[in-house]
Amino acid sequence: MEFSIKQSSPEQQHSACVVLGVYQDGILSPAAQTFDHATARQLSKLIASGDLTGKAGSVLMLPTPNGAPAERVLLVGLGAPDELGAKQFLDVLRATFAALHKTPCKNAALYLTDLAVKERDTNWKISQIVMAGSDSIYRSDQLKSKPADKPLLKKLTLGCAKKPDSAAKTALLQAVATAHGVKLAKELGNLPGNICTPSYLAEQALALAEKYPLKATVLEEKDMEKLGMHSLLSVSRGSRQPAKLITLEYRGTNKKQKPVVLVGKGLTFDSGGISLKPGASMDEMKYDMCGAASVLGTLQAVAEMGLEMNVIGIIPSSENMPDGAACKPGDIVTSMAGLTIEILNTDAEGRLILCDALTYAARFEPDTVVDIATLTGACVIALGGVASGLFSNQQPLASELLEAGDYAGDRVWQLPLWDEYQPQLDSNFADLQNIGGREAGSITAACFLSRFTKDYRWAHLDIAGTAWKSGKDKGATGRPVPLLTQYLIRRTQAAAQ
Repeated sequence: MEFSIKQSSPEQQHSACVVLGVYQDGILSPAAQTFDHATARQLSKLIASGDLTGKAGSVLMLPTPNGAPAERVLLVGLGAPDELGAKQFLDVLRATFAALHKTPCKNAALYLTDLAVKERDTNWKISQIVMAGSDSIYRSDQLKSKPADKPLLKKLTLGCAKKPDSAAKTALLQAVATAHGVKLAKELGNLPGNICTPSYLAEQALALAEKYPLKATVLEEKDMEKLGMHSLLSVSRGSRQPAKLITLEYRGTNKKQKPVVLVGKGLTFDSGGISLKPGASMDEMKYDMCGAASVLGTLQAVAEMGLEMNVIGIIPSSENMPDGAACKPGDIVTSMAGLTIEILNTDAEGRLILCDALTYAARFEPDTVVDIATLTGACVIALGGVASGLFSNQQPLASELLEAGDYAGDRVWQLPLWDEYQPQLDSNFADLQNIGGREAGSITAACFLSRFTKDYRWAHLDIAGTAWKSGKDKGATGRPVPLLTQYLIRRTQAAAQ
């Protein structure tokens, strides 16, 4: 979908549809009032007759009243004026796009940008309109023999009473780039494991480097062997698909500036290995590479925005399969950092590939490292599909991510990373073991990773509950690309001040 923003008046729009807001009890929004005055108060008469109450998310499609050039008008309920917050605004947007897609409209003019939303600015509203619009047209049907009909809506104009300033235009461009990154993450996440292999992910990184100002590097298993990445390689042993360590570099400013490094778990299929998972819903283990997908999506978005900062993506990618050569419970391997690991459960493999990637990240002399992983079922139990789990070895970094996630609508919740949990990883035979027992599973997984991140600012995002949806709405969500891009945007803004 093509998005634009401009100063305009709704009654003058020659579009297929003009979208106007109506508050509870029939109170017209400012744009709707302007339209109503220009059309002999025809909207007021309809509302007075009870056709639309203004309940949040309610919609009413009308043929255009006399005196306006648009083909139709969509009235959207906003609820009470003093109760229009972030959640209500997003509900309004979803209802708006659902109604638009039921029409033959190829373009629309949306007059919701000027609405007062509690604790949210204009740039946020612009961003959320773009994100909601992009999400509404996404279809994962590229592998169907007969793809579904594409939505007809191709162009959306964000109308506003005042001429948009440079900040609003930048917000629009950044939102579009973020939406593109989310789409890429969804597309990769939804692909099956027989297509989206570690080699396929490497090919996608190389393709991005051809299209955008990015540098891609792919290390093979023999390269990882030389580096001592025996923890990562222990996971790929049971697979016929070779592991890959993918690096994607974006240099948007002076090379001397220390980069932010994003490390994404790239398990393209996780059977559990010798510690085999139950068969029910195992198909969803194709989503175990959504951390990697979010890194690729974020790097694409950053490059498209042209952010003035340095960002590096590192993706350790493998399958976890139960071959005769596969790693066994009780095996002990040596990580790149030199720490020995007793593998008690081969289904706790994400931390085994991440720990070597986190050690590798140190060679870039990072300012900050954030890893993103569908790491633990325990995090799903704790937070469900609403918030991702957040852990960090520095509180200021955790606060930055919390604030960015809240603003982007891609929320996280901080969990403790206390030393009291570390003894659960003690091993009688190695430096540590890869599981800490049933209690506090997501915390002990983060504690495991923390052993390899002592030399830099680090945060861990457990996205096991938020990276995809199950059931009738099954599919990748593209999270946490909105959170990561907002965090990086804020970093750039802070550096410029």
